[in-house]
Amino acid sequence: MRKLHVAVLMGGWSAEREVSLMSGEGVAQALESLGHRVTRIDMDRNLALVLDGIRPDVVFNALHGTPGEDGTVQGMLDLMGIKYTHSGLVTSVIAIDKELTKQALVPHGIRMPEGEVVESESLYAGDPMGRPYVLKPVNEGSSVGVAIVTNESNYGSPIGRDVKGPWQEFDQLLAEPFIKGHELTVAVLGDEALAVTELKPTQGFYDYDAKYTDGLTQHVCPAEIPDDIRDAAMAMALKAHKLLGCKGTSRSDFRWDDERGLEGLYLLEVNTQPGMTPLSLVPEQAKYRGLSYAELVQRIVEEAL
Repeated sequence: MRKLHVAVLMGGWSAEREVSLMSGEGVAQALESLGHRVTRIDMDRNLALVLDGIRPDVVFNALHGTPGEDGTVQGMLDLMGIKYTHSGLVTSVIAIDKELTKQALVPHGIRMPEGEVVESESLYAGDPMGRPYVLKPVNEGSSVGVAIVTNESNYGSPIGRDVKGPWQEFDQLLAEPFIKGHELTVAVLGDEALAVTELKPTQGFYDYDAKYTDGLTQHVCPAEIPDDIRDAAMAMALKAHKLLGCKGTSRSDFRWDDERGLEGLYLLEVNTQPGMTPLSLVPEQAKYRGLSYAELVQRIVEEAL
């Protein structure tokens, strides 16, 4: 592959800024190790002017959350005629929105939890469904703002207006039944599902801190699960990747209730720009499949071109 000028987009102003900076720096160092010329860009609102000034061969989009993962940046790059990694505008718009993702995938036989979008204000009057249930923002990633509401939780019944939680930050939330059991994830690269990893938080659940703080979560790769569950999770992840039109790499997150066998496996969401930090799952699964971090980055860039 010829040597390229790659602009690595990172940072920005989303709730996942710090993770994006780590992802971007790792990607930039990998690209430089391969001999490419790299321009690091901590995204601000002058991004179009910056890119127009340097005109890279390709942009490696290492942004997480909005506006780098929701189609906004993708649309701008499309208008500028600049090639970029990961999924395009339409895919990004759908995948960042958990309710739109369900509408796209469930009719094609992919099992996802039933749920409903609720006004946060309504939670102060009563529960939208029987406890335990999960509340999450409709269009955030990395378990930002997720709350598990149980009879034992300190949120109150109904949820207290003065109690800290996502209801104080978001006008609307997606409410879903809580699925007990195992936290699984599958990375897809190109047209291949790589592996299944089980995530075992040392305390609490697999929230934002558990994802990105060393020592808070044990990664079991490959997951020690029955072959039929492994195969089903990988098939669902690949099918979702293709149905949504994902490019480069994606990561699908699952919950599996082992008391229900295959019927207990649920896809929760599809991440179109999964993390590339030292603790991230896509590099870990790529390594398990024999791909170094630099080779993984190179593969993602090649598909963008």
